[in-house]
Amino acid sequence: MAFVKNIFDKNFIEYASYVIRDRAIPDIEDGLKPVQRRIMHTLFEMDDGRFQKVATVVGRVMKYHPHGDASIGGALVVLANKEYFIEKQGNFGNIYTGDSASATRYIECRVNPLAKDFLYNPNVTKYVPSYDGRAKEPVVFRAKLPLVLLTAAEGIAVGMNTKIMPYNIREVIEAEKKCLNGENFHIDPDFPTGGLLDVSNYRDGSGKIVTRAKFDLSDEKKIVITALPYPSTTESLISSIENAAKNGKIKISAIHDLTAKDVNIEIKLPRGVRAEDVVPSLYAYTDCEQSVSANMLVIKENMPVQVTATDVIQFHAEKLKTILKDELEFEKNALTEKLHQRTLERIFVEERIYKEIEQQKTQSAVIKAVKKGFETHKSELVRELSDEDIEKLLSIPIRRISLFDMKRNKAEVTAIKKRLKEIARLLKNLTEYAISYLDSIEEKIKEAKIDTKRKTTVKKFNAVDAREIAKRTLSLRYDEKGYLGTAVSSGVELMKVSEFDKIICMRKNGMYTATDVPSKVFIDKDAWFVGFADKEEISKILFTVIYKDETGKAYIKRTRIPTWIVNRDYFIAGDDAEILHVDTREEFLFSLKFEKNKRFKKFNTQDFEEKGLKMQGIKISEKKCEDIKIEDAKTAPIVFFAE
Repeated sequence: MAFVKNIFDKNFIEYASYVIRDRAIPDIEDGLKPVQRRIMHTLFEMDDGRFQKVATVVGRVMKYHPHGDASIGGALVVLANKEYFIEKQGNFGNIYTGDSASATRYIECRVNPLAKDFLYNPNVTKYVPSYDGRAKEPVVFRAKLPLVLLTAAEGIAVGMNTKIMPYNIREVIEAEKKCLNGENFHIDPDFPTGGLLDVSNYRDGSGKIVTRAKFDLSDEKKIVITALPYPSTTESLISSIENAAKNGKIKISAIHDLTAKDVNIEIKLPRGVRAEDVVPSLYAYTDCEQSVSANMLVIKENMPVQVTATDVIQFHAEKLKTILKDELEFEKNALTEKLHQRTLERIFVEERIYKEIEQQKTQSAVIKAVKKGFETHKSELVRELSDEDIEKLLSIPIRRISLFDMKRNKAEVTAIKKRLKEIARLLKNLTEYAISYLDSIEEKIKEAKIDTKRKTTVKKFNAVDAREIAKRTLSLRYDEKGYLGTAVSSGVELMKVSEFDKIICMRKNGMYTATDVPSKVFIDKDAWFVGFADKEEISKILFTVIYKDETGKAYIKRTRIPTWIVNRDYFIAGDDAEILHVDTREEFLFSLKFEKNKRFKKFNTQDFEEKGLKMQGIKISEKKCEDIKIEDAKTAPIVFFAE
């Protein structure tokens, strides 16, 4: 058994790790999930400046991502609608209406040059074999922007989940520049659908946000929705409004979706209903107000880690300097090697070293002659002359030697040295270089005409509680069979209630319970009390309880119900008590008939003091009680209720 358990534990851990790292959670470094990373890698490979059929791209991605074309196509459409990664041509759906994209065979895409700038740097990116070993794919792109904040993400893994809000690209870049300068910064989410946003309970990446639709109330006879609350679409929002109207929560005469380039949902109101009176109900009963929980979980150093937006900005500020340094070092090494080769070529031709090899008869003699020719020029070389260098020199065609341009060589060498000098300066001032790079990205975003204006307005507002604005329009009825509820069609109407109210009822046996307003429930044929479960109001009511104990002796208890827990049963008297009467009046007369006595003896409730709820009542007589008669009210049990 232990062996089998170990196998199951090992397999489950491997499966959980795979789901967490390779499917559901984005990496902090490039902000992408594996399928998104493979899509971008494929687009970089296919990039020739022309649009490609999305179906073609999906097919090519499948050699890296063996999980079916549907998941790839859906992920590509989502990336394309982010604007920064993919240029699109055709119907890629509508983020406002929720309309889906056309089939992949009808739409086209190509990589956005902007994405190539901040994401694609193959010279300093680590690649690994694909799942079948036939190709190579990046472990993670070395992104120069904190894309995890720009793309947003939502995913469920084994035992954990992530829900990252989207942020504004201009604000993210500005925050990163402030971080590089050592200044304080703060950023809030920004949704492409616009709307209003309350971040009072949002903790820099985690916690809860409240979003609201934006209304145009310039015409009091109609309400125009001009921006959607995240994560609604016009379809889901209209559906919620229609349902609320159908259930009597709001009053509208018609609703029209006029959304095209911008959100435009027109709600027409009935005669006598003003727009400003309907707005609270729209927030309370429809998706015009939504609460969203955020959880910024990412993969960092191959492990799932909870981070904040500030952590992401700080991580990428340092990461950007590292990436730029690696790119400069790579370029420096490449230029140094190029300078070495150009120097070798110049000396080889200018000093006519190639002439020395014409008389040599063996390969070794040729190599020896070349080495001898360079001995006097060692001080001009960038590094030691190698056998590989000699092979490159010997492979130069005679025609190229005869047409060798000394001026051109000199100009090229000068340019290389100038760039090497510039690289040396940049390596000493990486922070300044990183900031200048971010400035250049902002300029390219402007040139690409990407809208960076903030769409969501951050504003503190009090969430509308449906309970506070709910009107008591439902009839709570109690019939002769003992049924209580809003769906009871006959009987006595006790009071008007709303669906958010709670009531407290006391049955014939003295058991009382606080519950939500029922649709239809059997409580008892002769219930003593039904009222609103308002602790402040109920505590003002003095209950007079007359009951018999197991010996038949009568007791009276005048008490109050100060508190309770919803849906829990309580007894107004002892467990073995037989309830004779319950009343809510301050004073009334009652008579008891005792054993072996033909007459009733009259009592006044005012003669008995008030006692605690859990205390025993006051014994009325040592004699056993046979019957009770209420002198100044009906003798039959009746239902009392609080207004």
